[in-house]
Amino acid sequence: MATVEDRRVRRTRAALREALVELVVERGYDRVTVRDVLDRADIGRSTFYAHYRDKEALFASCFEDLRDDLKREMGLLGTDGRPGDPFKPISVIFEHAHRHPQIYRAVGTSHLHQMIFEVMRDHLCTHDDLGLPVDVAAEYHASALVGILGWWVRNNFPHSPHDMARMIRELTVGGMARRRHEAAAG
Repeated sequence: MATVEDRRVRRTRAALREALVELVVERGYDRVTVRDVLDRADIGRSTFYAHYRDKEALFASCFEDLRDDLKREMGLLGTDGRPGDPFKPISVIFEHAHRHPQIYRAVGTSHLHQMIFEVMRDHLCTHDDLGLPVDVAAEYHASALVGILGWWVRNNFPHSPHDMARMIRELTVGGMARRRHEAAAG
């Protein structure tokens, strides 16, 4: 029975997210109400509140997969004594935006800042050799990623997600590697 219930929950949540995205694209985030979402999804108010506390929580759920993928990829960096691929977590962000251009065009990218900051901070806290305050490094990376991502969306995705991730890596990874090397040396 749990499988049937899980499927129903997934379908309900997907219908609510889809309705919200459609409405945000049509009207803009601020002009969409919970009632609008309920009408579009054809779902009752009590069902909505069984899943989400408000419109903001529903909106945040549109990015849960991004947070999960980003955490997973950040967790793979430096495991088993290998440096990992710092390119992959960056790719995850750009690939998500590329898969969901309508929502990124409608609401921009600033809503991602806090999530990226938290994932970066949690990852960087595991490194003793950073030589910088973790919050400063996490803020730098979150701000740079959100800024470049916003530029990319506003300019209608002029480069592939892969190329964007490669460019970000070239701009930032060398500096972090040098900083770690300097901190370890001295």
